[in-house]
Amino acid sequence: MRSIVYSRPGTSSVLSLAEREPGQPGRGEVRVKIAVSGVNPTDWKARAGSGAALAFDEIVPNQDGAGVVDAVGDGVTDLAVGDRVWLYLAQHQRPTGTAQEYTVVPAARAVKLPEGVGFDVAASLGVPAMTAHRALTVHEFGPARLSPGALEGRVVLVAGGAGAVGHAAIQLAAWGGATVIATISSDEKAALALAAGAHHVVNYRRGDPADQITAIAPGGVDHVVEVSLAQNADLDGQVVANHGSIAYYADNGGDQATIPVRPTFAKNVRIQGLLLYTVGEPALTAAAEDITAALRDGALPVGEQAGLPLTWFPLDATAAAHDAVEQGAVGKVLIDVTGDNR
Repeated sequence: MRSIVYSRPGTSSVLSLAEREPGQPGRGEVRVKIAVSGVNPTDWKARAGSGAALAFDEIVPNQDGAGVVDAVGDGVTDLAVGDRVWLYLAQHQRPTGTAQEYTVVPAARAVKLPEGVGFDVAASLGVPAMTAHRALTVHEFGPARLSPGALEGRVVLVAGGAGAVGHAAIQLAAWGGATVIATISSDEKAALALAAGAHHVVNYRRGDPADQITAIAPGGVDHVVEVSLAQNADLDGQVVANHGSIAYYADNGGDQATIPVRPTFAKNVRIQGLLLYTVGEPALTAAAEDITAALRDGALPVGEQAGLPLTWFPLDATAAAHDAVEQGAVGKVLIDVTGDNR
């Protein structure tokens, strides 16, 4: 089978196309024939490395993807050969991700797709949608799970509404019944956030965003989904509601943040960091189940008309796909592994 591999950290030039034998699923595992592989910032950052040696002699990158179950290991009862699935954290603590024709994953990482959901949608879930789910469910007074009406009466602020996580957060929050405000930096990104389902957009480069958000939500924002705490901590402290939550999932804009002490303690604010790799199985399982329910309701479409433009690459151009994500491509970058999905 065709696999994209690397044996040392570095730029995208360390990625190469190789022929490898498909792995065999062990107990509790399934093998999936990959149709589409999704690329996230975490994928190129892991490949670039942090100075430490690689955990494995050879790695196939990419955490997310979608395809068809091809083989089932002992003890697997919830999946069968032929099931269409979406994958998450496929390469977490494992050497092989989704940038190849077949991959073996724990059965829990392969989630059955509802009828009619395309592989483009399925491969766009994973890291972005599960991060968004966690960010929306860490409020002191819940909800711990998402469903239609779960966020009724709440206001959600999504920072960076045109990004992949922002897009998923808008969709899931709107599906849950929240009023959604998204901050954006251009008219083009405003159009994407509105297409995703945001009720209001605020261009943080025009005027005072705190005044604009407060005018929309005079009682404050209940949930903040934050991509850049370093840049937005002061804004968040101004607009968050009493007992509100600020959930941050990235270090965009800097790796140090100054928290406005008085506004946050006076309003009993919960400031919650989140990382899927360490969040724990119960949170991952809850996210996978709720996201699949949202899929059944048609709540997570992709494509420019749905606010998430797709940029496609063939498998042998995975290096270019990584570069596109690193350079800030708007929307979602996908790899068409089989060549049948664009």
